[in-house]
Amino acid sequence: MKTNNDPDKFIKLIKQMKSLVAEFSILSKKKPDGAVNKFKIKLINPVLKIANYFVNDKKYKPFEEFGLFDDDTLPTNSDVLVILSQYIACLGKYYNDKTLYHDGDNYWIINKKCSTIITPRTFGYI
Repeated sequence: MKTNNDPDKFIKLIKQMKSLVAEFSILSKKKPDGAVNKFKIKLINPVLKIANYFVNDKKYKPFEEFGLFDDDTLPTNSDVLVILSQYIACLGKYYNDKTLYHDGDNYWIINKKCSTIITPRTFGYI
């Protein structure tokens, strides 16, 4: 974490990503090769932009060459699901590296120092 505002931004991001994965799981089962419309891409890309803020180095970024979806070349439902699922996995690694268990609670590490900001004990609870 870089700032004290990042933990709230991160938790909101994870909730949004998990929700998107749930929605695209349903869409992928119905129409895996169905093209995602531009409206949905305009909703997904800002979420990915925030995700890229956290996973902005090779250690965490799921695909070095991927940044955002191109709304001119629309991805399929299954393409979106693959990308979002990989981002969640990498954000889980980021979460594990950026929290510290101490005295029964997990705390965010901000600027390489343990903060007083408590977070859920596991990524799954976010």
